[in-house]
Amino acid sequence: MPTYEFRCRSCGSTFDVVRPMADASAAALCPAGHDDTVKLLTTVGLAGRTGGDSAPAGGGCCGGACGCG
Repeated sequence: MPTYEFRCRSCGSTFDVVRPMADASAAALCPAGHDDTVKLLTTVGLAGRTGGDSAPAGGGCCGGACGCG
């Protein structure tokens, strides 16, 4: 099941909620009991290998044109 990150507008804490995708837009209670929360936009990170070659080395974050990688 996916994990969704929320932030409480009342106390400022961030917390994770594991729930089915069908409930992705449902409201979440803050661990402190506040109900004024907002779901944060997060990226998905996948780990592991499928047996193929790894990504090419170098290039950094933008293809290498800026010298970052």
